[in-house]
Amino acid sequence: MSFLTEILLIAAIAVQCVAMYYALRLVRKTKYNSVWILFIIGCLMLLLMIMLLNRHFVGRSEYSTDMFIVMGSVISLCLSVSVMYAHRLFGYIDRLNRRQELFNKRLLTAVLRTEEKSRAHFAKELHDGMGPLLSSVKMSLTALKYEQRPERRSQLNDNTLMVIEEAIRSLREISNNMQPQVLKDFGLERALRNFIDRSGALRNISLHFKTDLGERRFDPDIEVIVYRVVCEFIHNSLKHSGCGNITLELHCDEAMLAVHYADDGCGFDINDLPDAGMGLSNISSRIKSVNGIFSLESAKGNGMRADIELSLGDN
Repeated sequence: MSFLTEILLIAAIAVQCVAMYYALRLVRKTKYNSVWILFIIGCLMLLLMIMLLNRHFVGRSEYSTDMFIVMGSVISLCLSVSVMYAHRLFGYIDRLNRRQELFNKRLLTAVLRTEEKSRAHFAKELHDGMGPLLSSVKMSLTALKYEQRPERRSQLNDNTLMVIEEAIRSLREISNNMQPQVLKDFGLERALRNFIDRSGALRNISLHFKTDLGERRFDPDIEVIVYRVVCEFIHNSLKHSGCGNITLELHCDEAMLAVHYADDGCGFDINDLPDAGMGLSNISSRIKSVNGIFSLESAKGNGMRADIELSLGDN
């Protein structure tokens, strides 16, 4: 065997070994897809055939022609079938990509609708809350400007101060609804307790809240999202479910924050909701924005249960 032939032989064996190494990695990565298993079998058979044909490895080459025909046929079959399966695999990947694109579009739509809903709510709060109060202040100040009677001026002045104080309280409520100050200052547990206390006082309902968070703080995005999602759950239960009991549990360790929510209301069929329910789409999009996992179970007459898991990473 010439020197060049020996180099080519060694190079061919080395390249096949590298190819099998990558195929082995792809077997695990693609959950043991048969295309890579067939490819590995074909490469092993081809490697064995090369070694049998070469005296340098086996010392002799007196093997029957039929054996090499069988080996060549097996190699050809394995590689051919693996190529056909590879075509199916790439088709499957294309379908996954299209599903991912569709999911991203729906997620973006949900985010945009959420933002638009928030703007509309904020505008309504300003129009219905602050608008009439400021109009009253303007009318009181105008009347105060032209009023000459001292007792009437004093009355108008007191009325103006009262309306201004009401406007300040209204502004604080709007600000608190947009970004709860207690959440910013004291954390998730205190903010949720305040919201639960206010919600429970408005309805004849039992709200059971268990947590081990204490004063622990998290990433601001996680705190805001968990707070908004839990508030949305409670609001939906109070408004739609007719439940008598709500259970909320928050637990965390070094790696994960878990939220478990349940009510004993009328429940609903998730598949009957249009587009999985606009509220549920918003909740899902918020949780996915921080790489969280969201699962929901409900059936008519059996209440609902929601579970959220958020990776804390370095927080």
